[in-house]
Amino acid sequence: MSAEKTHPSIATAARVLGAEADAIRALVPRLGGPFLEAVELAARCPGKIAVTGLGKSGLICKKIAATLSSTGSPAIFLHAADALHGDCGLLAPNDLVLAVSKSGETGEILELLNVAKRLGLAVVAMAGDGNSTLARHADVFIDVGVDGEACPFGLAPTTSTAAALAMGDALALALMERKGFGREDFAGVHPAGTIGKKLLRVGELMHRGEDVPRVGVDTPMADVIYEMSRRGLGMTTVVDAGGHLLGVISDGDLRRLLEKTPDPLRQRAGEVMTQSPKTIGEGELATAALARMEELKITSLVVVDSGGRLGGVIHVHDLWRTEMF
Repeated sequence: MSAEKTHPSIATAARVLGAEADAIRALVPRLGGPFLEAVELAARCPGKIAVTGLGKSGLICKKIAATLSSTGSPAIFLHAADALHGDCGLLAPNDLVLAVSKSGETGEILELLNVAKRLGLAVVAMAGDGNSTLARHADVFIDVGVDGEACPFGLAPTTSTAAALAMGDALALALMERKGFGREDFAGVHPAGTIGKKLLRVGELMHRGEDVPRVGVDTPMADVIYEMSRRGLGMTTVVDAGGHLLGVISDGDLRRLLEKTPDPLRQRAGEVMTQSPKTIGEGELATAALARMEELKITSLVVVDSGGRLGGVIHVHDLWRTEMF
C-alpha cells in the first residue's frame, strides 16, 4: 500500500466522505407523504420560492435557490437575519417559504416563520428535529436529521449540511419533473456557459441569407461548382422560384458525377441533385443536429421552415466552433 493511502489526512477524508454518504443514504427511507406535499405546494406556487436560512444552512440555501431557479422554479435566497431588517419586503402574497435549520430553533428563522404566517404564506421546513418549533409550526416538515457531524468535535456542520443540500437537490429535481420542465426548457434559463452552449439552437448557428449556397434546377453545373466553391460549405441547395427546397448537391455528388459522366459540365443541377435531402428545423437543439449528422455520416443539414422553404444550412464545423462537445 502506498504511503499516500496510509496518510492520516487520507484516513480523515475517507471517514468524512463515508459519514456524509451514509447521512445522505439515510434520507431515502424518510421520503414519503411530507416530501410529496412539499413538491405539490411548490408546483402550485404561483409566485417564487424564498429559501431562507442562517450560517452554514444559509450557504446551503443559496445553492438550493440557485438549483430551483435553474430547473424551472423561480427562487431567491432570503437571509434570515436580513429579512428581519427590511428584506421581508421581498416576500409577496403568492410566494412559498422554504426554511432550512439544523436545530429548528434558530431565533431568526422562527421570527421569519411568524412573518410568513402573518402574510398567509405556506412554509416548508427542512430541519433535523421533528419536535422543534420550526418543524411543528411549518405546513410541511421534511426530516434531514443526522446522527452526528463528521467533525471530530461534533461541532462543524458537515454531515448535516450535506444532507440538507442533497434533500434540496432532490426536491428541486422532483419539482422539475412534476412541472414538466424538459431539456429544451434549459435553453431559456442557461443562455451562457457550458450548459448554454449545449442548448444552443440550430437557428443561432446556421448560415442564412446570402451565406447560404443556392441554385435553381436549370443552373449549369459550371455555375453550381462556382456557387459551392464560393460559399465553402461543400454543398449547395437547389430551390424553386418560391424558395422551396428541391434537393442538394454535395461534393460527393460531384465526385460520382465525374466518375460516370464524360462531360459533367453539360449537366444541370436538377439532373445531379439528391432529392428529398435531410433537413432540420431552426428551433431544434444544435446537439440534435450533430447527432443526426453523425448518424447519417453527413457534414451538413439544410434548415427549412414548416412549409419546406429554405431557411439556412448548418455545417458540422459550426457546431465544433462552439466548443460545446
